[in-house]
Amino acid sequence: MRIADDSAWAPLAARVFRALWIAQLVSNTGTWMQTVGAQWLLVGHSAALVTLVQTASSLPVVLLALPSGVLADRYDRRRVLLAAQFALLAVSTVLTALAFEGVLAPGVLLGLTFLLGCGTALMGPAWQAIQPELVEREQLGQAAALGAVNMNLARAVGPALGGAVVAAAGAGWVFAFNALSYLGIVSVLLLWRGSAARQPLLQGEGLLAAVRAGRRYVWHAPGVRRVLLRTVLFIPGGAALWSLLPLVASRTLGLGPGGYGLLLGVVGAGAVGGAFALPAIRRRTGANGTLAAGAAVFAATLVVLATTRTPWLAAAALLPAGLAWIGVLSTLNAAVQQRLPGWVRGRGLAVYLVVFQGGQALTAPLWGALADTAGLGAALLVGAGLLVGSALSVRRWPLHATEGLDPSPSAHWPVPPLVFEPGPRDGPVLVSVTYRIAPEDWAAFTGRMRQVARSRRRTGAVTWGLFQDGDDPGRFIENYLVASWSEHLAQHHSRLTANDRRFEDEARKLLVEGTVPEVTHAFDASAGPVVRGPAGEDPAPLAPDKG
Repeated sequence: MRIADDSAWAPLAARVFRALWIAQLVSNTGTWMQTVGAQWLLVGHSAALVTLVQTASSLPVVLLALPSGVLADRYDRRRVLLAAQFALLAVSTVLTALAFEGVLAPGVLLGLTFLLGCGTALMGPAWQAIQPELVEREQLGQAAALGAVNMNLARAVGPALGGAVVAAAGAGWVFAFNALSYLGIVSVLLLWRGSAARQPLLQGEGLLAAVRAGRRYVWHAPGVRRVLLRTVLFIPGGAALWSLLPLVASRTLGLGPGGYGLLLGVVGAGAVGGAFALPAIRRRTGANGTLAAGAAVFAATLVVLATTRTPWLAAAALLPAGLAWIGVLSTLNAAVQQRLPGWVRGRGLAVYLVVFQGGQALTAPLWGALADTAGLGAALLVGAGLLVGSALSVRRWPLHATEGLDPSPSAHWPVPPLVFEPGPRDGPVLVSVTYRIAPEDWAAFTGRMRQVARSRRRTGAVTWGLFQDGDDPGRFIENYLVASWSEHLAQHHSRLTANDRRFEDEARKLLVEGTVPEVTHAFDASAGPVVRGPAGEDPAPLAPDKG
């Protein structure tokens, strides 16, 4: 049966995406089973210790996501994913063995959970970055929603199954299932030979330079920055639910591990059911309406959990929370995916993951400490207040519209006409572009060049300026500095997008008729000339500075 192209399930028609989605479902189920086992082993300790499971899982993303994003952009993403899966398998095997031996102390459990988080951090950017290779760009939003459906299907099954296994046989068996669950993804990746994700490497570009390039892109991309802001405004309050729900189950509702697993399962069931309703909700409310409604529903759920001691009422409140969670997460994920070009997609997604997971990692122990000092109900109500603020802020800081957005590559710059061939590490390079503008267009031109400035900085410029000639006011000079010749060539051949071309075209429409921009490339000559004169002499030594 053919799936309609506009269906929420359309990406599943792609064979590799479907196989990875199924394998990921098994793996995510194992992860949720392990989470229940780990949290329940610590439930008898302080609230802060229980919430540290969330921190141990999420903190590695904060520390490693950016280097992982560089790996995802510079190397074969399939191999990066395989390395991460084998690392996760090894750590899970150790965790399982210690659990069966009965020597899994809280510190060791948290340490191994942290190592599992490191493996997840390594695979996160690469996993997100291969999505455009697996499905059409028009289906990225649906693919992001299916990713959230996957996680929540696992949440619907994994916790309940994990809780039952822990109650019947002990935590060691849930850890064992999680270890085996990685083998499915490994098998699919080994059979998949279609990855063309390796990006051209810049000669001489080290890890830190690549990280700076990704950070620079995000900083000068207003649409991506707005997605990150919306994430920052939602995650702290949203993290209160996942951090404190084990304590609500055990202390407020008097449930055991099976009951706690069922509560998580209700959230997952709500998310899976919501996947069917989400396309219609988005058509009616738009992306920003989905974010506001999701935060409001999550806030209402926390209020109910703070004020009830009735398990069925708590479960009823958690059902719409699942829909709210998948609505917010799939909206944010699709928004950031749609705004990133291929050359920096891994690093841009890494920044998003740092904000998303970092928000959970940093706030989880704070929620535990607040529950210990002010009470569990008070902590939940504070989280609800933050989410109400997030919902209200959507009107002030909405996601930017995506109409006309096109991050596809555009190699529209001609080859620089130089009289010599610079080395890849030569630099910095000063690029100067001269424009001839009529007086009546001066103000409009400088306004349009602000978009060009962002484009230059996103793609490699470390400084940028626009100057008006004092002797000839109709002559405008754009200067920007790029760290190396190889990075400037990357601007020419792989970093510019159709959006960048559109910004340049809009500014150049204001050129005086019959004129064209004049471009020059200048190299740092402070240590001597880059090109030797006819005699090839070395530069004369500097005279002593007697000042």
